[in-house]
Amino acid sequence: MSEDTTVHAELRSSFGKGFARRLRAAGKIPAVLYGHGTEPVHVALPGHQVSLIVRRANALLDLDIEGTSQLALVKDVQKDPVHQVIEHIDLLVVKKGEKVAIDVPVVVTGESAPGTIVNLDATTLSVEAEATHIPENIEVSVEGLEEGAHITAADVTLPKGSSLLTDPEVLVVAISVPAAPVEDEAEGAEGEGEAPAEAAEEAAAE
Repeated sequence: MSEDTTVHAELRSSFGKGFARRLRAAGKIPAVLYGHGTEPVHVALPGHQVSLIVRRANALLDLDIEGTSQLALVKDVQKDPVHQVIEHIDLLVVKKGEKVAIDVPVVVTGESAPGTIVNLDATTLSVEAEATHIPENIEVSVEGLEEGAHITAADVTLPKGSSLLTDPEVLVVAISVPAAPVEDEAEGAEGEGEAPAEAAEEAAAE
């Protein structure tokens, strides 16, 4: 574990929306730690530090709870829908060497053939990996792929130590050509209708 993921957590015994608001006003984030058959433990985390850490998917924290070290996987981050302030975090107890199921973001690399576009159908893939070696993302190369090419979950090269949980037949990436713009038929019809009217006006003038 790197130093930036070592987090000093304070045990808390007070709950409710009012207490949570006071915690956040003090720069802290309420969280609950659970798993491995243990009773849920309610803690307060340092807001600024944890906000930076959880920007990464599946962040792993090394919690220091009153001198006791505990690894915890960030399972859910609840945010205010308007202000995007973190309101609460769910943490899962994990142990070194243990494998966990997580959803890992897919990142497309390379460029497909000229004139084609890349359609990313699956933004994440479910994999099983060691808790202390969770990949930040899964890279999928589209370099030089032509129209009609597609990549399924089974085609993706996973990071070392990870195994696929997603259905192997799930479409991850498809290469296509943008549809040609459709001519506005209404404008064409309007233009055709103007000619007879103009001809009638000219005949009347003669």
